[in-house]
Formats: sequence, C-alpha cells, structure tokens
Amino acid sequence: MTEATCRRELELEIPAETVEKAVARVAKEFARVARVPGFRPGKAPITLIRRRFADDIKSEVLQSLVPEQVERAVTESKLVPVTQPQIDKVDFAEAGPVKFRAVFEVLPEFELGQYKDLEVEIEDTKIEDADVDKGLEELRDRAATFVPVEGRAIADGDYAQLKLKGIPMGGGDPLEADSVLCHVGGEETMEPFNQNLRGANIGDHKTFDVTYPSDYPDAKLQGKTFTYAVEVLGLKEKKRPELSDEFAKDVSDAQTLDELRKKMRDNLEAARAHRQSEQQREKLLAQIVKTHEFPVPEALVEHQMDSRLERTVRSLASQGVDPRAVNVDWVALRSRQKDRSIEDVKAELLLDRIATAEKIEVADEDVDKQIAAMAEHSGESATVVRANLTRQGALDRMKSKLRSEKTLDWLCSNSRTRTIPREN
Repeated sequence: MTEATCRRELELEIPAETVEKAVARVAKEFARVARVPGFRPGKAPITLIRRRFADDIKSEVLQSLVPEQVERAVTESKLVPVTQPQIDKVDFAEAGPVKFRAVFEVLPEFELGQYKDLEVEIEDTKIEDADVDKGLEELRDRAATFVPVEGRAIADGDYAQLKLKGIPMGGGDPLEADSVLCHVGGEETMEPFNQNLRGANIGDHKTFDVTYPSDYPDAKLQGKTFTYAVEVLGLKEKKRPELSDEFAKDVSDAQTLDELRKKMRDNLEAARAHRQSEQQREKLLAQIVKTHEFPVPEALVEHQMDSRLERTVRSLASQGVDPRAVNVDWVALRSRQKDRSIEDVKAELLLDRIATAEKIEVADEDVDKQIAAMAEHSGESATVVRANLTRQGALDRMKSKLRSEKTLDWLCSNSRTRTIPREN
C-alpha cells in the first residue's frame, strides 16, 4: 500500500498441515457421493478420488480455508474492510502450504483534529419590507388573469396568442402548437419573437428564424435553428389583482392585507432561519474536512459519484425530461463529480468518528419519528414503511444518516457564528 490510498495487500499462507486436513475432509465427502466407473457409490479408493477430482477438491478447500484466513488476518491487523477481498496469486502446490494474496480497501486511519469551538461566517439575511413586498407581488402574479384586448397592436408586456409551426434547419421533427401564449418583450422570450411580434395585429402572419443557444434549457432545441411560421390569433393583457383585504382572503387564510403581510414576513423569517442553519452546517463541515488530511477508499468515492449522477437523473425525470433524450456526456459528467464525492466521503467518515468520540447515537424514538414522517408523506402506514425499509436493506442507512444529522446539530451547537453583511 502507498501512503495516499486505502488499498491493502496481504500476502497470506495457510499451513500445509491445515491444508492437508481440509483436503482429506473434502475428499471423504466426495468419496461418499462420487460416481466412479467400476466402483459402487462410496467404495472408490480415496487415492483415486483425490486424483480424479483434484481440481474440484482444491476449489472446495480454497472456498473453505481462504475466507477464514483472510478474516483472521484482518482481525489481527485491526483493519476494517470496505470492499470484498479480491484473491489472486494463488499457489496451491501438492503437499505444501497454500499461498495467496488478498487485495481490498479499508477505512482510513486518522487522528481527529479540532472540531469543537470553531467559528463560521454566516451572511446576514435580515428580512426587509422590500422582501415582503416582493413576496406579495409574486402572489399577485400567480393570481393574475389574462384579459383579451382588441383594437390595437402588440406592445411589450402583452401576451400574444399564437398558432405556430417551426421547421428545423437540417431536418428533424417540427415544433407545432395550435394555441400558445408568448410574452412579448419578456426576458424569457427569444429576441426574434419579440422583434417580429412587436407592433403586429391580430390575424397577421409572420415568418422568421430563431437560433437557440447551445446552453438552452430544453436539450431538444440546443444549438438548433428553426424557421417559424406564426399566425397571431389574439392579444391578451395580464391583469393582476389589487392588493386589498379581498385579495388576502382569496390567496390565503388571512382575513386582512395586514395579516397577510405578517404571515408573509413570518414565512420569510422561517425560510431565512433555515437557510442560515444550512449555511452554518455546510461551512462548518467544509472547515472540518479542510483541516483533516487522509486518504479515502476509492470504492466509497465511486459509490458517491454514482449517487450524485442518480440524483441528477431523478431531478431531470421529476421535471418531465427524459434523461435518455438529453444530449449529455454522462461519463464526463460523472467524472466531474469526483472532487465533490471525495469531500462527501471524507465528511461522512469524519462525522462517524466525531459521533463515536462524543457518544452520539440514534435512539429508537428518533427512528420512529423519521418513519412516521415518511409514512405521512407517502400515505402509507408506519408499519409498511418500516417493513419496506427493512426489506430493501435501507433501515441501517437511514439510521446512519440520522446519526450524521444529529452529529451536525451537535457540532453547530458547539461552534460560534459571526454574521457578515449580505452581498447584493
């Protein structure tokens, strides 16, 4: 092993006497059931059995003795493997010891440095009246209605109702819509639509090209140019409700606008507290990881890279995007996760060691509470959720995650925070 890895190579040897006893035992088992021409079952000479079934007997002996020898060596060396030992360089000579090599990865050995009484900087995210006003404006936007407009041309801020067909240059499937709203002049609208629809009237027909950037959110359109044939079917204005007590009743359980403002501020304060807590946890953990240098098992890093990639795929799927249809170099994307994955693994190993040092454990009531929350979210009973977790082998993982969360909470309560002005 080199100093920078968690790889272990053990050159092991099983004594000849132990090997011979195992060979004799396995040979007798073969003799009882083996069918040898010219002999009744169980009557063939043991020497013939050992010669005729030599390879099978060796295989059985290795399967019997090697795991025991590896486990014994691992225990004596006080190692904690994180991968199954890979066996190679097997030397199984006649009437001699069995020699072989076991290769595996282990948990790293390291000393805990300082992890208590650390200081982290947290951005001051004080909630201002402007934040409340912005939240109310967003509520007005969500409650807005679209009102038809006649007798004038399209202007910035209007919503044009369009029938369109887009033909991709170079071939491919067209884009068609019988009725779609286009926010003319909106930041989210491609500029060719703004230029060609501004000043148009209901009934007008327009033809123009649109080239989508290579980083366009819709992967099907990235870097492509479409020729659009557009018919203006209608014109609508977005009408937002006035801020009033009636508006407050319509969009919430508040009875007055002042009560809605207070609820909005309370929600923003709660979100602020959550963000600051998350920021404290992230910065504190990053600081601890940075001050501890030790190698991490490649197998755990690979697993974490897979987990990160799976989260990306699930996120796309939740947005209605088929990951198979996205033009993404998944191999390169996975490779770019390596540095973050190494930090993730180091963080988990450190949290585990700190939890052990501070005797932080997960109580049964912690598990019950988490299962109850999962049951409420899924609509299943707590009994069913627990059974599913147990069957999937996920219960121990959940307990491990809860232990890490409790350890992070403990670290935060034993650290100091200093607020700094929020960057605008």
